[in-house]
Amino acid sequence: MNILVNGIGNIGTTLVSLLNKYKEILEIDTVYALKNSPMPWHQDDLDYLENQGIKVCTRYSNDGYLLIDDIIDSVGYIFDCTNNGGGMKNKEWYVDLPNLIGASAQGSEKKFGKSFMSGVNNDFIKGKKFTHIVSCNTHAIACLMSTISGNNIQSITEADFVIVRRSEDIGNHQRLVTANVVARHLDDSLGTHHSIDVSHLYETIGIRLNVTSSDVTTPSQLMHSVRFNLKLDDKITTELINNRLKQNPFISVTQKFDSNVIFERGRRIGFQGRIFSQAIVVDNNLIIDRKSIKGWAFIPQEGNTLLSTIHAFLLQIDSSKTEKAMQLIMHDLLNPQW
Repeated sequence: MNILVNGIGNIGTTLVSLLNKYKEILEIDTVYALKNSPMPWHQDDLDYLENQGIKVCTRYSNDGYLLIDDIIDSVGYIFDCTNNGGGMKNKEWYVDLPNLIGASAQGSEKKFGKSFMSGVNNDFIKGKKFTHIVSCNTHAIACLMSTISGNNIQSITEADFVIVRRSEDIGNHQRLVTANVVARHLDDSLGTHHSIDVSHLYETIGIRLNVTSSDVTTPSQLMHSVRFNLKLDDKITTELINNRLKQNPFISVTQKFDSNVIFERGRRIGFQGRIFSQAIVVDNNLIIDRKSIKGWAFIPQEGNTLLSTIHAFLLQIDSSKTEKAMQLIMHDLLNPQW
Protein backbone atom coordinates (compact mmCIF):
# COMPACT_ATOMS: atom_id res chain seq x y z
CA MET A 1 0.00 0.00 0.00
CA ASN A 2 1.12 3.55 -0.76
CA ILE A 3 0.52 6.08 2.02
CA LEU A 4 0.64 9.88 2.18
CA VAL A 5 1.45 12.18 5.10
CA ASN A 6 -0.23 15.49 4.30
CA GLY A 7 1.72 18.21 6.09
CA ILE A 8 5.37 17.88 7.11
CA GLY A 9 5.64 20.26 10.02
CA ASN A 10 6.28 19.43 13.65
CA ILE A 11 4.06 16.32 13.83
CA GLY A 12 4.15 15.27 10.20
CA THR A 13 7.94 15.08 9.93
CA THR A 14 8.22 12.70 12.88
CA LEU A 15 5.25 10.61 11.74
CA VAL A 16 6.49 10.22 8.17
CA SER A 17 9.91 9.16 9.46
CA LEU A 18 8.29 6.58 11.78
CA LEU A 19 6.19 5.17 8.96
CA ASN A 20 9.25 4.93 6.76
CA LYS A 21 11.30 3.26 9.52
CA TYR A 22 8.66 0.56 10.05
CA LYS A 23 7.34 0.37 6.49
CA GLU A 24 8.13 -3.34 6.11
CA ILE A 25 6.08 -4.59 9.07
CA LEU A 26 3.39 -2.01 8.29
CA GLU A 27 3.30 -3.40 4.73
CA ILE A 28 3.81 0.02 3.18
CA ASP A 29 5.21 0.16 -0.32
CA THR A 30 5.85 3.88 -0.82
CA VAL A 31 5.83 6.71 1.72
CA TYR A 32 4.80 10.07 0.24
CA ALA A 33 4.98 13.42 2.07
CA LEU A 34 3.01 16.43 0.82
CA LYS A 35 4.59 19.86 1.23
CA ASN A 36 1.70 22.32 1.03
CA SER A 37 3.58 25.62 1.03
CA PRO A 38 5.35 26.76 -2.16
CA MET A 39 9.12 27.16 -2.45
CA PRO A 40 11.23 28.68 -1.06
CA TRP A 41 10.69 26.46 1.97
CA HIS A 42 13.07 24.66 4.32
CA GLN A 43 15.08 22.94 1.61
CA ASP A 44 17.28 21.14 4.14
CA ASP A 45 14.16 19.54 5.70
CA LEU A 46 13.03 18.24 2.33
CA ASP A 47 16.51 16.93 1.57
CA TYR A 48 16.49 15.12 4.91
CA LEU A 49 13.23 13.35 4.06
CA GLU A 50 14.31 12.42 0.55
CA ASN A 51 17.60 11.01 1.87
CA GLN A 52 15.50 8.58 3.94
CA GLY A 53 13.74 7.37 0.80
CA ILE A 54 10.56 9.36 1.39
CA LYS A 55 8.95 10.77 -1.75
CA VAL A 56 8.25 14.49 -1.35
CA CYS A 57 5.24 15.83 -3.26
CA THR A 58 4.02 19.34 -3.97
CA ARG A 59 1.08 21.16 -5.50
CA TYR A 60 3.32 23.43 -7.55
CA SER A 61 4.82 22.36 -10.88
CA ASN A 62 7.88 24.59 -10.64
CA ASP A 63 9.12 23.25 -7.29
CA GLY A 64 11.02 20.30 -8.79
CA TYR A 65 9.17 17.59 -6.83
CA LEU A 66 6.50 15.03 -7.66
CA LEU A 67 3.09 16.57 -8.32
CA ILE A 68 0.46 15.37 -5.88
CA ASP A 69 -2.07 15.08 -8.70
CA ASP A 70 0.16 12.51 -10.42
CA ILE A 71 0.34 10.10 -7.46
CA ILE A 72 -2.80 10.66 -5.38
CA ASP A 73 -4.89 7.96 -7.09
CA SER A 74 -2.32 5.36 -6.01
CA VAL A 75 -2.57 6.31 -2.32
CA GLY A 76 -4.48 3.92 -0.04
CA TYR A 77 -4.23 5.86 3.22
CA ILE A 78 -3.69 9.50 4.21
CA PHE A 79 -2.35 10.82 7.52
CA ASP A 80 -3.50 14.45 7.72
CA CYS A 81 -1.06 16.52 9.79
CA THR A 82 -1.99 19.98 8.55
CA ASN A 83 -2.67 23.03 10.74
CA ASN A 84 -5.90 23.65 12.65
CA GLY A 85 -8.88 23.37 10.33
CA GLY A 86 -6.83 21.83 7.53
CA GLY A 87 -8.06 18.30 8.12
CA MET A 88 -11.72 19.21 7.84
CA LYS A 89 -11.10 21.18 4.67
CA ASN A 90 -9.04 18.38 3.16
CA LYS A 91 -11.69 15.77 3.93
CA GLU A 92 -13.81 17.26 1.14
CA TRP A 93 -10.97 16.23 -1.19
CA TYR A 94 -10.35 12.82 0.40
CA VAL A 95 -13.93 11.53 0.10
CA ASP A 96 -13.69 11.56 -3.69
CA LEU A 97 -10.36 9.74 -3.99
CA PRO A 98 -11.04 6.47 -5.83
CA ASN A 99 -8.64 4.10 -4.03
CA LEU A 100 -8.53 5.58 -0.54
CA ILE A 101 -9.16 2.97 2.17
CA GLY A 102 -8.83 5.33 5.12
CA ALA A 103 -7.55 8.58 6.58
CA SER A 104 -6.88 10.13 9.98
CA ALA A 105 -6.52 13.67 11.27
CA GLN A 106 -4.99 15.05 14.43
CA GLY A 107 -6.11 16.83 17.58
CA SER A 108 -8.31 19.78 16.74
CA GLU A 109 -10.12 18.08 13.83
CA LYS A 110 -12.84 16.54 16.02
CA LYS A 111 -15.45 16.19 13.28
CA PHE A 112 -13.07 14.52 10.82
CA GLY A 113 -14.10 11.02 11.89
CA LYS A 114 -14.50 8.61 14.79
CA SER A 115 -12.41 9.71 17.79
CA PHE A 116 -9.70 7.21 18.70
CA MET A 117 -6.97 6.55 21.23
CA SER A 118 -4.94 3.36 21.33
CA GLY A 119 -5.95 1.18 24.25
CA VAL A 120 -9.36 2.80 24.75
CA ASN A 121 -11.62 1.99 21.81
CA ASN A 122 -9.64 -0.21 19.43
CA ASP A 123 -12.64 -2.20 18.20
CA PHE A 124 -14.67 0.95 17.57
CA ILE A 125 -12.70 2.09 14.51
CA LYS A 126 -12.01 -1.24 12.80
CA GLY A 127 -12.87 -0.79 9.15
CA LYS A 128 -13.90 2.87 9.59
CA LYS A 129 -12.74 5.14 6.77
CA PHE A 130 -12.14 8.37 8.73
CA THR A 131 -10.76 8.66 12.25
CA HIS A 132 -9.86 11.51 14.56
CA ILE A 133 -6.78 11.02 16.75
CA VAL A 134 -7.51 12.77 20.04
CA SER A 135 -5.12 15.44 21.32
CA CYS A 136 -2.00 14.97 23.43
CA ASN A 137 -3.74 16.23 26.58
CA THR A 138 -6.74 13.95 25.99
CA HIS A 139 -4.29 11.04 25.66
CA ALA A 140 -2.72 11.93 29.00
CA ILE A 141 -6.02 12.33 30.87
CA ALA A 142 -7.50 9.11 29.49
CA CYS A 143 -4.29 7.19 30.14
CA LEU A 144 -4.13 8.38 33.75
CA MET A 145 -7.75 7.44 34.38
CA SER A 146 -7.51 3.98 32.83
CA THR A 147 -4.17 3.18 34.50
CA ILE A 148 -4.98 4.37 38.01
CA SER A 149 -8.36 2.61 37.91
CA GLY A 150 -6.78 -0.65 36.77
CA ASN A 151 -8.70 -0.39 33.47
CA ASN A 152 -11.95 -0.21 35.42
CA ILE A 153 -12.74 3.34 34.39
CA GLN A 154 -16.23 3.17 35.86
CA SER A 155 -14.76 2.75 39.34
CA ILE A 156 -13.70 6.42 39.20
CA THR A 157 -16.39 8.40 40.99
CA GLU A 158 -14.83 11.81 40.38
CA ALA A 159 -11.90 13.14 38.35
CA ASP A 160 -10.47 16.65 38.14
CA PHE A 161 -7.53 17.80 36.05
CA VAL A 162 -5.58 21.05 35.76
CA ILE A 163 -3.61 21.22 32.51
CA VAL A 164 -0.53 23.45 32.68
CA ARG A 165 0.16 24.15 29.03
CA ARG A 166 3.23 25.30 27.24
CA SER A 167 2.27 28.14 24.94
CA GLU A 168 3.59 26.90 21.59
CA ASP A 169 5.92 24.54 19.79
CA ILE A 170 9.62 24.96 20.39
CA GLY A 171 11.14 26.86 17.47
CA ASN A 172 8.05 29.04 16.92
CA HIS A 173 7.49 32.60 18.11
CA GLN A 174 3.87 33.32 17.29
CA ARG A 175 1.90 32.51 20.47
CA LEU A 176 4.50 32.65 23.23
CA VAL A 177 2.81 34.31 26.21
CA THR A 178 4.61 36.51 28.75
CA ALA A 179 2.46 35.58 31.76
CA ASN A 180 0.08 32.85 32.91
CA VAL A 181 -3.16 32.84 30.91
CA VAL A 182 -6.23 31.00 32.22
CA ALA A 183 -8.51 29.26 29.71
CA ARG A 184 -12.26 29.77 29.64
CA HIS A 185 -14.46 26.93 30.93
CA LEU A 186 -16.54 25.93 27.91
CA ASP A 187 -19.01 23.75 29.81
CA ASP A 188 -20.63 24.46 33.18
CA SER A 189 -19.94 20.94 34.48
CA LEU A 190 -17.03 19.64 32.38
CA GLY A 191 -14.88 22.76 32.20
CA THR A 192 -12.34 23.09 29.38
CA HIS A 193 -12.26 21.12 26.14
CA HIS A 194 -9.91 18.51 27.63
CA SER A 195 -12.61 16.90 29.79
CA ILE A 196 -15.16 17.43 27.03
CA ASP A 197 -12.93 15.53 24.61
CA VAL A 198 -12.14 12.67 27.00
CA SER A 199 -15.86 12.34 27.76
CA HIS A 200 -16.65 12.07 24.05
CA LEU A 201 -13.87 9.50 23.64
CA TYR A 202 -15.31 7.18 26.28
CA GLU A 203 -18.85 7.69 25.03
CA THR A 204 -17.76 5.79 21.91
CA ILE A 205 -17.68 2.66 24.09
CA GLY A 206 -20.77 3.53 26.12
CA ILE A 207 -19.07 4.93 29.24
CA ARG A 208 -20.06 8.23 30.86
CA LEU A 209 -17.48 9.95 33.06
CA ASN A 210 -17.67 12.38 35.97
CA VAL A 211 -14.70 14.52 34.96
CA THR A 212 -13.76 18.21 34.98
CA SER A 213 -10.75 20.11 33.73
CA SER A 214 -9.18 23.55 33.83
CA ASP A 215 -6.29 24.98 31.85
CA VAL A 216 -3.56 27.59 32.32
CA THR A 217 -0.98 28.47 29.66
CA THR A 218 2.54 29.34 30.83
CA PRO A 219 5.57 31.03 29.21
CA SER A 220 7.20 27.72 28.21
CA GLN A 221 7.96 25.96 24.94
CA LEU A 222 8.89 22.54 26.32
CA MET A 223 6.22 20.28 27.87
CA HIS A 224 2.66 20.36 29.15
CA SER A 225 1.96 19.12 32.69
CA VAL A 226 -1.20 17.96 34.43
CA ARG A 227 -2.24 17.97 38.09
CA PHE A 228 -4.74 15.14 38.65
CA ASN A 229 -7.18 14.39 41.47
CA LEU A 230 -9.06 11.09 41.20
CA LYS A 231 -11.55 9.48 43.57
CA LEU A 232 -12.38 5.77 43.27
CA ASP A 233 -14.93 3.30 44.59
CA ASP A 234 -12.38 1.06 46.27
CA LYS A 235 -9.46 1.65 48.59
CA ILE A 236 -6.08 2.09 46.89
CA THR A 237 -2.52 1.85 48.19
CA THR A 238 0.83 3.12 47.02
CA GLU A 239 1.88 -0.44 46.16
CA LEU A 240 -1.28 -1.01 44.11
CA ILE A 241 -0.85 2.23 42.15
CA ASN A 242 2.84 1.55 41.48
CA ASN A 243 1.94 -1.90 40.12
CA ARG A 244 -0.72 -0.42 37.86
CA LEU A 245 1.73 2.18 36.55
CA LYS A 246 4.22 -0.59 35.70
CA GLN A 247 1.60 -2.72 33.94
CA ASN A 248 0.62 -0.12 31.34
CA PRO A 249 3.33 0.21 28.66
CA PHE A 250 1.81 3.50 27.44
CA ILE A 251 2.57 5.24 30.73
CA SER A 252 6.01 6.12 32.08
CA VAL A 253 7.23 7.22 35.49
CA THR A 254 9.90 9.63 36.64
CA GLN A 255 11.49 10.79 39.86
CA LYS A 256 12.45 14.08 38.24
CA PHE A 257 10.53 17.25 39.11
CA ASP A 258 11.89 19.41 36.29
CA SER A 259 10.37 19.08 32.82
CA ASN A 260 13.50 20.65 31.31
CA VAL A 261 15.53 17.61 32.40
CA ILE A 262 12.98 15.15 31.00
CA PHE A 263 12.62 17.07 27.74
CA GLU A 264 16.39 17.19 27.27
CA ARG A 265 16.74 13.45 27.88
CA GLY A 266 13.99 12.80 25.33
CA ARG A 267 15.87 14.95 22.86
CA ARG A 268 19.01 12.85 23.41
CA ILE A 269 17.65 9.28 23.38
CA GLY A 270 14.17 9.41 21.81
CA PHE A 271 13.54 8.66 18.14
CA GLN A 272 13.88 12.08 16.48
CA GLY A 273 14.14 13.55 19.97
CA ARG A 274 10.56 12.61 20.87
CA ILE A 275 8.97 10.92 23.89
CA PHE A 276 6.11 8.60 22.89
CA SER A 277 4.60 7.77 26.30
CA GLN A 278 1.03 8.97 26.77
CA ALA A 279 1.91 10.44 30.19
CA ILE A 280 4.91 10.53 32.55
CA VAL A 281 3.83 10.27 36.20
CA VAL A 282 6.01 11.70 38.96
CA ASP A 283 5.62 8.53 41.00
CA ASN A 284 7.56 9.65 44.08
CA ASN A 285 5.24 12.62 44.62
CA LEU A 286 1.79 11.02 44.87
CA ILE A 287 -0.73 11.81 47.60
CA ILE A 288 -2.83 8.69 48.29
CA ASP A 289 -5.58 8.79 50.91
CA ARG A 290 -7.71 5.64 51.05
CA LYS A 291 -9.90 6.10 47.92
CA SER A 292 -8.29 9.20 46.40
CA ILE A 293 -5.05 10.00 44.62
CA LYS A 294 -3.49 13.34 43.68
CA GLY A 295 -0.33 13.95 41.75
CA TRP A 296 1.49 15.38 38.74
CA ALA A 297 2.34 14.04 35.30
CA PHE A 298 4.23 15.47 32.35
CA ILE A 299 2.73 15.27 28.84
CA PRO A 300 4.98 14.53 25.82
CA GLN A 301 3.00 16.45 23.21
CA GLU A 302 3.78 15.74 19.53
CA GLY A 303 4.99 12.27 20.51
CA ASN A 304 2.22 10.78 22.60
CA THR A 305 -0.39 10.73 19.81
CA LEU A 306 1.76 9.07 17.16
CA LEU A 307 1.43 5.46 18.30
CA SER A 308 -2.36 5.91 18.27
CA THR A 309 -2.04 7.31 14.75
CA ILE A 310 -0.17 4.25 13.51
CA HIS A 311 -2.52 1.93 15.41
CA ALA A 312 -5.54 3.60 13.81
CA PHE A 313 -4.03 3.02 10.36
CA LEU A 314 -3.59 -0.69 11.06
CA LEU A 315 -7.12 -1.06 12.43
CA GLN A 316 -8.75 0.90 9.63
CA ILE A 317 -7.10 -1.14 6.87
CA ASP A 318 -7.75 -4.34 8.87
CA SER A 319 -4.10 -5.41 8.79
CA SER A 320 -3.30 -9.01 9.70
CA LYS A 321 -0.12 -7.75 11.41
CA THR A 322 -1.72 -5.18 13.74
CA GLU A 323 -0.74 -6.84 17.01
CA LYS A 324 2.74 -7.85 15.86
CA ALA A 325 3.50 -4.40 14.45
CA MET A 326 2.28 -2.54 17.52
CA GLN A 327 4.26 -4.79 19.87
CA LEU A 328 7.45 -4.16 17.90
CA ILE A 329 6.98 -0.39 17.63
CA MET A 330 5.95 -0.02 21.27
CA HIS A 331 8.96 -2.08 22.38
CA ASP A 332 11.27 0.19 20.39
CA LEU A 333 9.77 3.56 21.30
CA LEU A 334 8.27 3.36 24.80
CA ASN A 335 10.57 3.95 27.74
CA PRO A 336 9.13 2.91 31.14
CA GLN A 337 11.12 5.55 33.04
CA TRP A 338 12.27 9.09 32.36
